[in-house]
Amino acid sequence: MTGTENVRAESLRDQPFVDIHCHCLAGVDDGPDTEAQSLALCQALAEDGIGRVIATPHQLGRFSGCNEPAEIRQAVSSLNQELRRHRIVLHVVVGGDVRVDERLCAMLDTDSILTLADGGRYLLLELPHEILIDIEPLLVELSCRGIEAILSHPERHLVLTKQPAVVLRWLEHSVHLQVTAGSLLGEFGPLAERTAWQLLSYGWASLVATDAHDRHRRWPCMRIAFERIRLRLGERMARLVCIENPTRVLEGRSLESLEYPLAGKPGNERVFSDS
Repeated sequence: MTGTENVRAESLRDQPFVDIHCHCLAGVDDGPDTEAQSLALCQALAEDGIGRVIATPHQLGRFSGCNEPAEIRQAVSSLNQELRRHRIVLHVVVGGDVRVDERLCAMLDTDSILTLADGGRYLLLELPHEILIDIEPLLVELSCRGIEAILSHPERHLVLTKQPAVVLRWLEHSVHLQVTAGSLLGEFGPLAERTAWQLLSYGWASLVATDAHDRHRRWPCMRIAFERIRLRLGERMARLVCIENPTRVLEGRSLESLEYPLAGKPGNERVFSDS
């Protein structure tokens, strides 16, 4: 690598990341239990090079009836005050990690669930872990409302990794795929790791996020993931999924993708399970 190339690579790594999926609020879900743990996680996020993070506490599913939008907005405001007081250089934004539910559209109308950055354009959706639900009708309805779904960590859904043709249908309805940084490092096992890399390399995944819950077990590792992506798929891809598209989500702008020769082709339906 030449001197100029080395300086450019260093400058890329020094740019702050944006994390669109993180459980950093205290006492609301399976993230930190206490304010001290929340601040420790936020410090870890900042040390990982993240400048802005969307707090995405679980909504619906086993947290149905909890984590109302007004409560989450207040919790985010309070956390930002504490971050400033402790001089932790991180800004937290409102959002939710929403379990798929037949009531979603009605709940959006009544401000009962949260969109990412509270912006009304992107909704982070989590599938049930044990079964595969075809969410195509929901995606169509959301799209008609001007809302684009972001499917969280599809590489960690055991059934989905074996039925990738379903993903191809969903991609036709303004759905975006978000893979977990830790999956790219093997933190969730070899199948999730292989699937995450395939989703990126075939141009199906648009975003990488930490899905961090704490400082140790589910830790933020965006910087390492960025470097691995840069070395394996190039700087353009690394910047797109770790910085540029997450910024677009935060600001309510359209996402971009990198086209690959085999991206989205029905003939590649078995790519997830290939070694």
